[in-house]
Amino acid sequence: MTSAAASIATPPLPPLKLQRVEALAAERGLKLRLRAPRRLGVWSLQVVVARPLAADRAELLGELKAWALPTPAGLQLDTMRVQGQDTAAVGPLIWAATFAWALERTPCRSARLLAIRDGERQHRCLVRYFQRLGFEPLRELGGGLSDLPLRLVWGGAGLLMRGDCREGLERCGRRLPMSSGFARSATAAAKEF
Repeated sequence: MTSAAASIATPPLPPLKLQRVEALAAERGLKLRLRAPRRLGVWSLQVVVARPLAADRAELLGELKAWALPTPAGLQLDTMRVQGQDTAAVGPLIWAATFAWALERTPCRSARLLAIRDGERQHRCLVRYFQRLGFEPLRELGGGLSDLPLRLVWGGAGLLMRGDCREGLERCGRRLPMSSGFARSATAAAKEF
């Protein structure tokens, strides 16, 4: 390797752990909470990010709901929303917590989701957004009779996509500027995504 190539190569970031994602949220003045009760072998996952307002009040900024079977391809991402002002880090925090949880506490290594087709423009934006997280198209769910069972599970028509949890976590880690010894700047992370 030439000295020029050696100076360009950067060491990989340490893998994010769920505890570190929670700490990153706290460093931004946010609370990240994850609940994942397991009933009859199935986890029901809810990840929430909120901004504390007072001792007993908080402003909900983002939420993800999912469920997971105890299989390598068992993570099924159902609903994700982000709302309010100053929410640039909310999505990456939610995704990072979700992927870290799956990798640390379940056998799930890949996830599926539906880029819903409510309108063409919004659908294209969703597909691009999910592709940036590492998701790839599996199949289109339309109005055909053979798609009915999957449409009932996912709640609509659209593009069914699959992503690798480890890759998704790494991509989120690049979007979350680290502090306390992690060498990434907010500008560098924003330019990559």
